[in-house]
Amino acid sequence: MELKITEEKENKLFNRKEIKGFVESNVTPSRPNVTKLLSEKFSVPSENIKIKKIMGKFGARIFDIGANIYSSREEKDSIELKKKKDIETEKKTKEAEKPEPVEARESPAEKPAEESQSQPEQKEKTEQEQEKKPEETKEKNLEEKKEENKPESQ
Repeated sequence: MELKITEEKENKLFNRKEIKGFVESNVTPSRPNVTKLLSEKFSVPSENIKIKKIMGKFGARIFDIGANIYSSREEKDSIELKKKKDIETEKKTKEAEKPEPVEARESPAEKPAEESQSQPEQKEKTEQEQEKKPEETKEKNLEEKKEENKPESQ
């Protein structure tokens, strides 16, 4: 692959160089390949380069390219729109870097005895507790009604 620059323009508003040129190749060059060629030619890290287009004509071995070269990655990220795919990969890497919460890391041995019981036993206990609660509330209601109905002796 051979890279030839046809136009190089300095855009001071966006702090970037706007490059136009062409690449001679038998196969359509990939974005990483073109980025590598530009980074070598302009001695800039590949993360500071945004490829805008790679266009070829039918039957020709010459591909037009357009790219923007920024002075830093922060400037590139603040100006250029990101593809949905890039945004998703960044989210995944951030989630992978986050440490797990302390609660999630607890082993079953550290949990209290009640939590380590099997699910059927827990269901039986909750059913028994629910059966007791209505009886207790009925008794309390009856006692309250009796107290209300008693005539005051004073």
